[in-house]
Amino acid sequence: MATYRVGYCKPPKDKQFRKGVSGNPNGRPKGAPNMPKILQKTLSESVEIIEGGKPKTISKMEAATRRLVDQAIAGDMHAFRVLSALMQIARDPAEIPSTSELEGADQKLLQTLVRQFGAASF
Repeated sequence: MATYRVGYCKPPKDKQFRKGVSGNPNGRPKGAPNMPKILQKTLSESVEIIEGGKPKTISKMEAATRRLVDQAIAGDMHAFRVLSALMQIARDPAEIPSTSELEGADQKLLQTLVRQFGAASF
């Protein structure tokens, strides 16, 4: 009869987790809200705006997008860059711009953030 060798990454059989039993029973409960769920819920909430003198109900996401477009049209270059990046991501999510594609000012901002918060944060 072959014996089970206890060692590194091989705990004794009586100490191993049984099938169907969690190793972290007090962990995050199923269905608990996480950041993407909270963000999705918040952005899907409705808000009332006045358009053409009449009240209209739209989602917060649509309201934020309209505001961003309005700022870009008004000449805000930061809003235009954000809008351009969002359009690129919306067309092809795999093509998120790399740091080499960012403009000089954006690269300086990114370098400042890395210096301030450390590269491990990103």
